[in-house]
Amino acid sequence: MADYQLFDTRNGVAAIAWNEAGVVGFRLPDDSADATERSLLRRFPGAMHCAPPPRIAEAIAAAQRYFDGEETDFSAVQVDLGEQAPFFAQIYESVRRLGWGQTTTYGAVAKELGAGPESARDVGQAMASNPVPLIVPCHRVLAAGGKVGGFSAPGGSESKLKMLAIEGVDLRPPEPAQQGFGF
Repeated sequence: MADYQLFDTRNGVAAIAWNEAGVVGFRLPDDSADATERSLLRRFPGAMHCAPPPRIAEAIAAAQRYFDGEETDFSAVQVDLGEQAPFFAQIYESVRRLGWGQTTTYGAVAKELGAGPESARDVGQAMASNPVPLIVPCHRVLAAGGKVGGFSAPGGSESKLKMLAIEGVDLRPPEPAQQGFGF
């Protein structure tokens, strides 16, 4: 069983779910509270809406500070990711060490964990099924060549770009240095 709370951020309504062991789910901001709540309850049917205990209230406050643009560290937030494949657990642990404004690639995470380049796809799958985005900062993991790649949160890749921009990471292509002729 899990408890949950919805909360407002500068980017919309987010949600957090927890049990006695830690945060079990996090829903990045969406435009409506109803959409956020429906999404969370699909993942945690039977979860109870209630006031958060102090440790969860601090995680909520940290998320709000993050979306306000304040450098925020979620490494102390206790999580309970439940049963995970051992490689996925290693991936989440690795990605969790990425700090504010740091990025890496799916392939680099696989290599760090001693796996071959073919495991980059596994890293991507782990990021797509990350139950606690922001706390495990999957938005900081990019495709090969520093490309944005996919993002399964509301708003897709555009949300990933916005979150990286909050952290000062700009992945937009540079403006052309040379202007074309006006023929």
